[in-house]
Amino acid sequence: MFGLIGHLNSLQHAQSVANELGYPDYAEQGLDFWCAAPPQIVDEISVTSITGQKIEGRYVESCFLPEMLAARRIKAATRKVINAMALAQKQGLNITALGGFSSIIFENFNLQQISQVRNIKLEFERFTTGNTHTAYIICRQLEALAPKLGIELSKATVAICGATGDIGSAVCRWLDARTDVAELILIARDRSRLQALQEELGRGKIMQLEEALPCADIVVWVASMPKGVEIDPTTLKQPCLLLDGGYPKNLNSKIQHPGVYVVKGGIVEHALDIDWRIMKIVNLMDVPARQLFACFAESMLLEFEKWYTNFSWGRNRITVEKMDLIGQLSVKHGFQPLLSF
Repeated sequence: MFGLIGHLNSLQHAQSVANELGYPDYAEQGLDFWCAAPPQIVDEISVTSITGQKIEGRYVESCFLPEMLAARRIKAATRKVINAMALAQKQGLNITALGGFSSIIFENFNLQQISQVRNIKLEFERFTTGNTHTAYIICRQLEALAPKLGIELSKATVAICGATGDIGSAVCRWLDARTDVAELILIARDRSRLQALQEELGRGKIMQLEEALPCADIVVWVASMPKGVEIDPTTLKQPCLLLDGGYPKNLNSKIQHPGVYVVKGGIVEHALDIDWRIMKIVNLMDVPARQLFACFAESMLLEFEKWYTNFSWGRNRITVEKMDLIGQLSVKHGFQPLLSF
């Protein structure tokens, strides 16, 4: 049985969803309450592969909210992730994906040093970040959609914002090894990590965001939007393909301009309806019975194959070979990249 650890986009979002999930008391509470609220199993999931194989899973609501990071309640945020993992393991889930901020918090705050949660010794091989599948899907979206806009990869400049992150660095490796992209622009906050990535790839220009965006035919956004940063769409090329691989996916609402095509990056669509309530309730997908985050799909793929291992784990460990492998499983079981603008 697989698991998905998720969270909602904001306090307001959480309050509205709580009622529909059957937690009316949660719907009336503010941030202090949510900081103390324990994780909950809120949905049972059934997924059928195009091979005919059927698997079962559980959705774990971590009760983490992004406002906890903004309010500097880091201890509450880290506790949410660890407690959700402990609950998933206690429920006997074989492989569980850390969705959204869960994986980011786990890696950035080195939560692997916390191995004991009350009477539960965490078995980290039961968990995956899902980043390998996410990176693979973003790359396939780029390859499929760019030609539709008349963008030739052999002549294109691709800017990766968040290039030194786990997903960003994987995207860079794929584009370097599997495509003939003309130019890569590497954007991130840490200069030393950028230089290390540039040296690993043997290519790529290191540039600041403001100077890089006007040069790019394709922008892969796999970083959080820094507070106060705005993208002026009038400075972007036309056409420009912008793959929003961050979380939450809000660039579409921020950037609306002729010739700029914003796509939800890292989203897959399953060939068959998935039996679950959660995606319908949280209202994050256009077709909630079939569309989902690629990181969630990774745990489903591992369950289909009975690979109970943390397939995606740690920073900058994703190889092109592992992307190929998870990509083959994705196709085998009926997942495909979301290819709509």
